[in-house]
Amino acid sequence: MNIQAEKIEIMKMILETNNPNILKSVKNIFKESTKTDFWETISQEQKDDILEGIEDIENGEVIDYKDFMKKHR
Repeated sequence: MNIQAEKIEIMKMILETNNPNILKSVKNIFKESTKTDFWETISQEQKDDILEGIEDIENGEVIDYKDFMKKHR
């Protein structure tokens, strides 16, 4: 089935239902699919910093929170 036929079939189902839960679910699906991923809103420098931090964690290059706080108080 092509995409246009799928759309028409879905529209028919939506128009024929009186179930508010189904309508709410469909509406929520569309809302969720249009949300912007935060990753797309940050600068490349911020992305690089985050990826570097993840790499540090994966390599075991971490500092205990309490030790970090002792150094910076």
